[in-house]
Formats: sequence, C-alpha cells, structure tokens
Amino acid sequence: MKSVEFRTDKRFIRRARELKTVGAMVRLYCRAHHHTLQGLCGECSTLLDYARRRLEACPFGDAKPACNKCLAHCYSAHHREQIRIIMRWAGPRMLRYHPLMAIRHLLAARRPPPRLPEKKARVRKMAN
Repeated sequence: MKSVEFRTDKRFIRRARELKTVGAMVRLYCRAHHHTLQGLCGECSTLLDYARRRLEACPFGDAKPACNKCLAHCYSAHHREQIRIIMRWAGPRMLRYHPLMAIRHLLAARRPPPRLPEKKARVRKMAN
C-alpha cells in the first residue's frame, strides 16, 4: 500500500490537520487516563496509527467530512468506539490546550458531507 506523506503534499492539507487534531486528542486522553508522561501507551499508539492509515485511505480525499457525518464509515466498530470515547473526553479540553485546532475541527464538522465518489463501470466481456 502506498503511503502518503502529509507534510509535503499540499493536496492533503485538511487530512494532515485532522491527523494532528486526532493526535492531540489521543495524547490528552492517554496522559490523563493511562498516566503516560512521554509519548503514548501501546494501545493509544496503535489507535493513532490506525487513524493515520484510515485517513490515508479515505475515499473522499481532502474533501473528507467529519467522521461522524461521513457516509462511508471506514473504522471498524471497535476502533470507532475507542475514538468516539477519546473525542468525547478530549473535545472540551481541546479548547484549553489547543484552541486553534479545536475551533478548526468544529468548523470542519459543520461542513456538509460530500457525495460518495462514483464507482467506475466495469465492462463485461461477452462470450461468443
């Protein structure tokens, strides 16, 4: 699978911003609930890596909506519940620790979700 470098590719600026926001939320949560002083615990690190891979594979590209408004849920049920718990806890605290990120995240969540990309029609071969 091809990995996208978010920092250098200007086409992925929204997804890069969302990844930074999710990372900040996960760090706040991990520090408070798992009592980590430096970095993340194994569970939170795995979840953040999963979120990064899902962002890279988003079918909407940089027009992606907020995950809770998305038409194509790409997180597994287990991971979706984990990230929902983290965002619910860390969301209000983001205004204190990362106010600009929090405001951008709230504004992005108000954007209407785009339609799913059209699937390419497959051409069937006729048997002679």
